Amino acid sequence: MIGKLKGIVDGTGDDWIILDVQGVGYQVHCSPRTLSGLPSNGETTSLSIETHVRETEIKLYGFQSDFERDWFRLLQNVQGVGAKVALAILGTLSPGDLASAIALQDKAMVSRAPGVGPKVAQRIVTELKDKAPALSGDTSGTIGLQQEIGEGVAGGAVQDAVSALTNLGYSGQQASVAVGAALKQAGEDASSATLIRLGLKELSN
Repeated sequence: MIGKLKGIVDGTGDDWIILDVQGVGYQVHCSPRTLSGLPSNGETTSLSIETHVRETEIKLYGFQSDFERDWFRLLQNVQGVGAKVALAILGTLSPGDLASAIALQDKAMVSRAPGVGPKVAQRIVTELKDKAPALSGDTSGTIGLQQEIGEGVAGGAVQDAVSALTNLGYSGQQASVAVGAALKQAGEDASSATLIRLGLKELSN
């Protein structure tokens, strides 16, 4: 199986790239977000690869990191999520944002991806909630708090602060990250008013 390819960008399409590796052109399917981060034609790049072998075809999927590829694999364990839908999700949400959405049980954020309806989004946030911490990346410092918020077991002051920030127009992820940072600064016994004030300061930076 092909796990990684490094070569020269030789052309792109709506959802694919041709990667020239020592004279052999590989067609690799990528999300729009991955495609937008690739260099121009003629320049060198490297992609983590997931190989799908079917009776009638072999398809390569490319990602900016092994981490993103792991999410691609994990998403397909959920009923109703195939390669196309998994790629659409990763084209809409970064791995860190996806981990946060699952931890917060935010099915609305997941359903922003093309082809993901409410039922599939609900299955994703429910079935993968125990996997999110291991694949949370840059959000690992707040993922535990986000899970508590998503499950409704976080402290009252935390829940009130997050609710207040979301009512001001911030997303659940932004609010939970800001309140998490405020909690570290003010301590576990901080009031909701203190968490809101420090959270807003964090969001304004």
